[in-house]
Amino acid sequence: MSPVRVVALGGGHGLAATLSALRLLETRITGIVTVADNGGSSGRLREELGILPPGDLRMALSALCGDDEWGRRWADVLQHRFEGDGALHGHAVGNLLIAGIWEILGDPVDGLDLVGQLLGARGRVLPMSAVPLDIEADVHLDDSPDQLTVVRGQAEVATVEGQVVSVRLDPHDPPACPQAVQAVQDADWVVVGPGSWFTSVMPTLLVPQLRRALVETSARRILVLNLQEQPGETEGLSPADHLEVLAAHAPELRLDAVLVDDSMMGDEQVLRSAAARFGASLHTGPVARDEARDQHDPARLATAFASVVGPGIE
Repeated sequence: MSPVRVVALGGGHGLAATLSALRLLETRITGIVTVADNGGSSGRLREELGILPPGDLRMALSALCGDDEWGRRWADVLQHRFEGDGALHGHAVGNLLIAGIWEILGDPVDGLDLVGQLLGARGRVLPMSAVPLDIEADVHLDDSPDQLTVVRGQAEVATVEGQVVSVRLDPHDPPACPQAVQAVQDADWVVVGPGSWFTSVMPTLLVPQLRRALVETSARRILVLNLQEQPGETEGLSPADHLEVLAAHAPELRLDAVLVDDSMMGDEQVLRSAAARFGASLHTGPVARDEARDQHDPARLATAFASVVGPGIE
C-alpha cells in the first residue's frame, strides 16, 4: 500500500507542528506555505532581493528534517540566527541559503526541492503563491473600537492592539503555485491549521486557484484548532468563533473533521454545532505539550491524525 498523500497548509510554528507530526506517520507530505511575511529577516530579504519571504518556508523544511544526526544537525543550521551588530544580525542561516539557491536556480520551487534534498527532508515544501503577498486587515483598534481601521502587513496585523475582523490579500487575485494546486488535487487528506488564524491560516484560503482546489478536491479535510487565543489577533475568540471566521472567509469550504485539544473544548455542544455546519465531525484529545501548553506535541498530534484518518497512515 502506497503512503497516504497528505497536504498541510499554513505557516509559521503551526504548520511546523503539523509537518513534524505527519513525518512520524506513513505519509507522503507536501507543505504549502503562506508567503506574506514582511517582518524580520524574511521581510528584509524580501525587500532587498524582491523574493518570496523565505522564513516560513525555512521553518517547514526544518520540521521535515529527520530525527537522525544528519537531520537534527541541519535543522539546527537552518534555524540558527546570526548575532552581533553587523548587517547579518538577525538573519537565519536557512533564509540566506534559500535566497542564495533561488538566485542561482531562478525558480522558487526548484530551489526548495534542492534544499529539501540537501536536508534529506521527509516531504516537499511549496509556496502557496508564485509572488510575494501582503495582508490587509479590517480591525477594531482598542483606542477606536467603534470604527474599522485598515492595517497592512502580516507583522503589523499579528501584533495589532485590537480585534481583527477580516483579512484580504494584496494582490487580491494572486497566481497560485501550480505544483501546490496539483498537490491539493491529488491529495488523500488535506490539513488546515493550526497557526495564526488571520495571518497564516486564512491567507491559504484567499488565493483563488488554491481555494478552488481545496473546495473541489476529492481529499478529505481536517481542520486543527489552536491551543490558545493570540493577543492582538484572536483575543476573545472561542474555538467556535474561529470556525465562524473560517466560514466568513470561505463559505463554500467543507470539512470532514475538526481536531481540538481537550483544554480548548469550551461549550462542547456549541463547538460540535459549529463543526457540523461545515459537515465535519469533532475529534478531541490531548495534543498539547505537557511543559508548554501553547505548543502542539508532534507525537500526540500524530496519534490524533492516525485516529482520524484511520488505516494506512500509522
